[in-house]
Amino acid sequence: MKLIECVPNFSEGRRPEVVAAIRDAIAGVAGAHVLDASADASHNRCVITFAAPIEHVVDAAFAGIRKAHELIDLTTHSGEHPRMGATDVVPFIPLEGSTMEDCIALARQLGERVGRELSIPVFLYERAATRPDRENLADVRRGEFEGIRDEIGKTPQRTPDFGPSAVHATAGAVAIGARPFLVAYNVYLGPASNMPVAKEVAKALRGSSGGLRYVKAMGFEVDGQAQVSMNLVDTEKTPLHRVFDMVKMEAEARGVSPTWSEIIGLVPERALFDAAARHIQLRDFTPELVLDRKVRAAISGGESLSGFVGSVASASPTPGGGSVAAHAGALGAALAQMVAGLTAGRKKYVAVDAEMRDLAVRAAALGNTLSILVARDASAYAIVAAAYKLPAETDAEQADKMARIDDALIHAAEVPLETTRACAAVAELALVVAERGNTNAVSDAGVAALMAEAGCVGSAYNVRINVASLTDKARGAALAEEALRLVAQAKEISRRTLELVDRAIG
Repeated sequence: MKLIECVPNFSEGRRPEVVAAIRDAIAGVAGAHVLDASADASHNRCVITFAAPIEHVVDAAFAGIRKAHELIDLTTHSGEHPRMGATDVVPFIPLEGSTMEDCIALARQLGERVGRELSIPVFLYERAATRPDRENLADVRRGEFEGIRDEIGKTPQRTPDFGPSAVHATAGAVAIGARPFLVAYNVYLGPASNMPVAKEVAKALRGSSGGLRYVKAMGFEVDGQAQVSMNLVDTEKTPLHRVFDMVKMEAEARGVSPTWSEIIGLVPERALFDAAARHIQLRDFTPELVLDRKVRAAISGGESLSGFVGSVASASPTPGGGSVAAHAGALGAALAQMVAGLTAGRKKYVAVDAEMRDLAVRAAALGNTLSILVARDASAYAIVAAAYKLPAETDAEQADKMARIDDALIHAAEVPLETTRACAAVAELALVVAERGNTNAVSDAGVAALMAEAGCVGSAYNVRINVASLTDKARGAALAEEALRLVAQAKEISRRTLELVDRAIG
């Protein structure tokens, strides 16, 4: 199972009922689990952290955005924190089994939907950015709601990736992206009279001012206290304890000492382990020493590969050939993504760097689609089976049964046809990485092509057998014809790919 974390920030922290409504909208989507909801009245902002399987995470994020669109009016909003939208920012973060490319693909998928269905302009940022000047969220949000309202669409930097070139009248605009895990961390420096020190310390810390590269910092007054508010965008490279030590050093150089600190939202356990190990000077510490971690690893859920194989081997008709074909295609996509990843960032392949990075994202998106189709194929069969069990004692019941069977068979043909299309697309990616990817991984490109071809042929069988079972076969003729055309295409692409592989490895 691929898991994704999503941490949308909403421009509301003073009305608990609105925060609760947004949280409930997210939690109401099947598979989504809200892990934390933090609201701050001074910032007038809330942060909701949830995790979901990759096939549900976009629906959950969209549900939150839609609810914020209904309940938040930026024209009457005020608060300490910069904001550009009712839903201000939506980052996807890879968790178990997922990659950054998965998250970039999800950001694009969500962005297109938000722009199309809600008419809210969307700017992709961080790893999902389509322009270098949009990687930094602060650059995207510069000028906030009012400034963006005046400038949107007038320059390339202010032209959204999705949606209209005009801010929504009340919901503004939204930044959607993909990034590593971020820790929102605040350190307090005593009373509000220390605000000048807080601002100086924030400037000394933030990477854009020459401080710690992976720290974004600002000084705020919160509840009568001076606060250094920070986002730690890479705790592996700039750990939590180093940030606190620098805040303490910079503040004490100005005659002020930290009083306390807080984490907003959730934090990876590794960040706290590292801070604790450093504080007590614990030598050779590793998270593998933690009992709870060992227990979680021992009892973690999710179907394993051996479990899937066992399910296929059982006497049950599902999962069957259609699910296996989709799984084969997903493996081909994963291999294409791997070869692209082994190519991007290498000096030898600088000429194809951008192409390989984009290809990795496309492969991830196809892999996600095919993973979903593994389950959808089994569900489609269940609908057919249920139709065949309908009563047919009267002529009317018989006619109704036959109509329902045909409808179910059409659906059961349409689902594997989606698999056929996706596998054909994977075959095309395999050819590209075989032609221009890292030559050390050319054999992996060949296996990717073989898996894509197998998935394409296998899923096309399912299309054709369901069409063949129709009362009126002409109704499904176009589906079968498209499946055969895609198979021929995939076979030809696979042949070309394998020729390249054979020549490369001798």
